[in-house]
Amino acid sequence: MNYPEKARHVIQLEIEELQRLHARIDGNFAHAVEKLLSCVRGKGKLIVCGVGKSGNIGRKLAATLNSTGATTVLLNVGDALHGDLGVVDEGDLAILLSYSGETSELLDLLPHLKRFGIPIIAVTGGQQSTLARNADVVLDVQVTQEACPLNLAPTSSTTTMLVLCDALAMTLLEARGVRAEDFARLHPGGSLGRALLTRVSDVMRSGGQLAIITPETLVREALQAMTKARSGAAVVANADGTLAGVFTHGDFVRAFQKDHRIAESAVREFMTQRPISIQAGKLAAEVLATLQNNRVDDIVVVDDDGRPVGMVDTQDLTRLRLI
Repeated sequence: MNYPEKARHVIQLEIEELQRLHARIDGNFAHAVEKLLSCVRGKGKLIVCGVGKSGNIGRKLAATLNSTGATTVLLNVGDALHGDLGVVDEGDLAILLSYSGETSELLDLLPHLKRFGIPIIAVTGGQQSTLARNADVVLDVQVTQEACPLNLAPTSSTTTMLVLCDALAMTLLEARGVRAEDFARLHPGGSLGRALLTRVSDVMRSGGQLAIITPETLVREALQAMTKARSGAAVVANADGTLAGVFTHGDFVRAFQKDHRIAESAVREFMTQRPISIQAGKLAAEVLATLQNNRVDDIVVVDDDGRPVGMVDTQDLTRLRLI
């Protein structure tokens, strides 16, 4: 048996089902997001229920929604029928997950949720199922084939359900206008928390660790300034203090390979003009994105008037465990 080929076959089957899901996204999805948005803005809770594999996906959905500030309760169906329905209140919204739409435990819960008069969003592959018929909005996750060679184990169906739930959560996040700062408050731990809660000004090199030169500075003087600051780059500032460019060790090496006599030349001939910069008050997470998107190792930090006040090196982020 060719194991890698089998793996690619499974992945391809799931990709095809996701493409079918992609083509099915329509007004029902928009309707679901509007109901979610109304609930969250009204300070209601999102109640997520599912059994078995659908329950596992429901747990992931609840965690994702909570992580973005949308208050969500993962309601165990069995416990709900023995007292936990107390968490449900008017103004809440229920998201019920069942591929068949005929999961008996979930159907037992339906009349009780209906009694509260809350909207119900069904995520199901059974468009004519009991769950679908009793829901306010139905989101279709039907698949034509499981990736299981026996077409039995939930594989394509669970992947499709998971991706749809991610799409719901992320669309809701954008609709609510959640900012990185808002996200940061909910993720204080680990490298993500550090990146989101730390400002650029907290991690930048400044003072004696920052080499600032002018466009007229000679190359040999620039190298001395960089050595003194123990930095691989120097910020080039205009006479009025605004950012003119950056001169890196890489710029020197490239120029030196062409002409060994550059030591007495002005930096302006070799510096990188209009370098990538970021404001000191931004989140460190934005430095990460900027460095990765532009494939650079250093980024100049400026104040609100565009004057260089520091520099961030990729190594600084590693040292502070931000990446």
